[in-house]
Amino acid sequence: MLKKIAFTAVALLAILAIAIATRPADFRVSRSQSIDALASGVYAQVADFHRWKAWSPWEKLDPLMQTEYAGEAGVPGASYAWKGNDKVGEGRMTLIDARPGQLLSIKLEFIKPFASVATTRFDFTPQGGTTQVTWTMDGHNDFVGKAFSLVMNMDKMVGGDFERGLSQLKAVAEGEAVKPASAQAPAPSSR
Repeated sequence: MLKKIAFTAVALLAILAIAIATRPADFRVSRSQSIDALASGVYAQVADFHRWKAWSPWEKLDPLMQTEYAGEAGVPGASYAWKGNDKVGEGRMTLIDARPGQLLSIKLEFIKPFASVATTRFDFTPQGGTTQVTWTMDGHNDFVGKAFSLVMNMDKMVGGDFERGLSQLKAVAEGEAVKPASAQAPAPSSR
């Protein structure tokens, strides 16, 4: 009887290990938002980590979060580190590529609640007087990450945060937007 239980346990563990090993090695989460502002203005909101306080979905989860900034805003090497409650954890973002008005690429290092590294990218695509912003996170799943993906879906876990962040970025950027001359309302006539 004990041999049957042991054999069943080993078989179940083997099936679980196979299920984990066959999970995708990489993940991607991506969301887009059209913003009624010029690409340069929207880019400025994202390129300067100090300005994330106005629109980041995680900033509001812990008003007492400790933050530290280093480097020149908008220049590769600039970084933003945070340490907060269980909802925001601890980590660091480092700007690795910056093409004004076009794209920002950020190395995202999570320390807590679990260690992992991902790349976050913001693409800014001008469309007349508006800008299509696409926020993407790409990462690699090691064995533990693959096991985690059996019960948690990164797209579902982070996608809603990206949507909230883009919505808040839209509100901030449109509030500060400088419209192109063709999009501005005509001045009232003085009859």
